Amino acid sequence: MCDYSLMGIPNRLAEEGEDLVAHRFPTGPVGLASPRDLCITDPLQAQPQRFWSALRNLSDPPKTNAVPAVCVPPGARLVLQDIPRRLQRDFGVGVVEEVTFTQRTAAVHTYRDAVRFKNGQEILLQELGEGQRVRVLDLSSAEGLEPVWEQRSELPFRRR
Repeated sequence: MCDYSLMGIPNRLAEEGEDLVAHRFPTGPVGLASPRDLCITDPLQAQPQRFWSALRNLSDPPKTNAVPAVCVPPGARLVLQDIPRRLQRDFGVGVVEEVTFTQRTAAVHTYRDAVRFKNGQEILLQELGEGQRVRVLDLSSAEGLEPVWEQRSELPFRRR
């Protein structure tokens, strides 16, 4: 729903029909945020931080109001927009794709939030580019779905 690394950040649940952007939070991880909260009037104008700005902000973070992370439940349907050419090629997808929000694992201290393309490929939110646009289509499909956890294959026990 919200990666473990975003737990110290104010957060709220996404709303159906809402436009979001991938955002690098002050603690380092990439998560989803509202362009309104980021004061971005045009999400296409969202620019990634340059190296020196990011380095300076680590030692002296800018004084701003806390931007809440927007949490999406597993199973929610989203539209991922502005997919970079590299990811299109690597995942066999187009520039705009409908995806399902998922969690890869229950392991602690691990990035778990991801999106699954219709072709079955998955990408962690951490791999999305800052400013990448996401539209929330449907949260109701998330009801009653459990995250897909890594399963351990068990060896059958047989008596002789």
